[in-house]
Amino acid sequence: MADLDWGAEVESQEKSLTREIDRISIGKNTSPSKPSNAPAQSGPTQTSQPLPRPLNGAGAMAAGSSPNQDGAGASGDNEEKGTSKEDASLLQKLINSKLLSTKANLEILQKDPNSPLYSVKSFEALNLKKELLEGIYKIGYNTPSKIQETALPVLLADPPANMIAQSQSGTGKTAAFVLTMLSRVDTRLHYPQCLCIAPTYELALQIGQNVEDMGKCMTDLKIIYAVRGEKLDRGTKLDGHLIIGTPGTVCDWALKLRFFDLKKINVFVLDEADVMIATQGHQDQSIRIQRGLRRDCQMLLFSATYEDDVMKFAQAVIPNSPIVIRLRREEQSLDNIKQYYIECADQEGKFQALSNIYGSISIGQSMIFCATRRTAAWLAEKMTKEGHAVGLLSGELSIEQRAAIINRFKDAKEKVLITTNVTARGIDVEQVTVVVNFDLPLTQDFRPDFETYLHRIGRTGRFGKKGLAINMVDGRQSFSTLKQIEKYFGRKVEKLDVEDMEEVEKIGS
Repeated sequence: MADLDWGAEVESQEKSLTREIDRISIGKNTSPSKPSNAPAQSGPTQTSQPLPRPLNGAGAMAAGSSPNQDGAGASGDNEEKGTSKEDASLLQKLINSKLLSTKANLEILQKDPNSPLYSVKSFEALNLKKELLEGIYKIGYNTPSKIQETALPVLLADPPANMIAQSQSGTGKTAAFVLTMLSRVDTRLHYPQCLCIAPTYELALQIGQNVEDMGKCMTDLKIIYAVRGEKLDRGTKLDGHLIIGTPGTVCDWALKLRFFDLKKINVFVLDEADVMIATQGHQDQSIRIQRGLRRDCQMLLFSATYEDDVMKFAQAVIPNSPIVIRLRREEQSLDNIKQYYIECADQEGKFQALSNIYGSISIGQSMIFCATRRTAAWLAEKMTKEGHAVGLLSGELSIEQRAAIINRFKDAKEKVLITTNVTARGIDVEQVTVVVNFDLPLTQDFRPDFETYLHRIGRTGRFGKKGLAINMVDGRQSFSTLKQIEKYFGRKVEKLDVEDMEEVEKIGS
């Protein structure tokens, strides 16, 4: 990794910090109460799990009628603004309530030669505390996931090792760092010993629920939530064992109000780093917190993506030659997905091509991605008229509404999910056999969006099964985009003639 003057980097970032911390708060109970200014949630509430809940009975949204072609240049209410990284991450957590299976190989980029990396195939092999093993089995974890079997032996070893890891939601990475924190907590000591930072209130509560579930057999464990909505008097000293919170609140508690001593923290976890750096102020606050820790504090960072800005941030907050675990590039290219493109004259031609495909091959469930809400609504209406059970998902819906619609799709109540970019990540449904790019993904400056393309077609071919990706091309710009995607991933996208029924039937075999 390149050497950087992190002192100068931090000083520069601190000067740019303009965001003030809104409220100082803490809960006296293990679960924080819902803030008075939080939006109302429908459905029954559970005080033991203060998390956003999907709307009960929410189904496919009614598709509006808009037959006109809008293309990439649509504006106003029809233009899909995209989902923030915070919302996208929370959406994944809401819909990935169960541990996902993955066969992706992990690449170890850097490791301590004195602490060789190895993997385990059972939780018993980790020599965990008895009460931790009981908690793991009670929540249904039987064997470690890929990220767990690779990371946990290193994370739990002594002396503690720092780590930077790439992992998507649903792969068990939260359990990996939760186990690490709980393993290093001494409940006989009445002060905070582990600190976990998440970019949003909701994500902090999600992590906290994992800690509570896995630590339920540790009867003396006390968890503190450093999130909005809870009050703490000045001069109070925290006596809980583990703090979970957001950067602004944690920064204020530790550095301004001195509610706890950063020098006594043994494990520091920074989750959703790619979301963190996209939020104004969070990056600066996280680095300030890290500067207050002991040099021998174990520091862990997790991120779903691994772009240059994420790596720069990771190197700033995780020092001392950390072990780096990431997905191999070839694993990200999804070799088990067959990719095709179809040349069409216009939007109506795209729909006709789609109709030919759906009438010719057997499709379990499918996802169709559109550039705008107008296109998505128009297509949903057209497909519904042809007798398809369609769910429609777009960015104006709340996170809870989106989760409810996605869960209906996961339960196979709808066979087709038409969506904009709001679900490019996070849906792992075994029955999804076809993904259609009705519009190829572009960045805001109309360049090919390679990452979004990868996440879109990655909705098929899950769990090691074969998948099918179909791309609609309707002009020079979209054809150029397709060619750049081919070059970037080093994969040929075959042309498909939808007028040749025999050829179409072959792609479904």
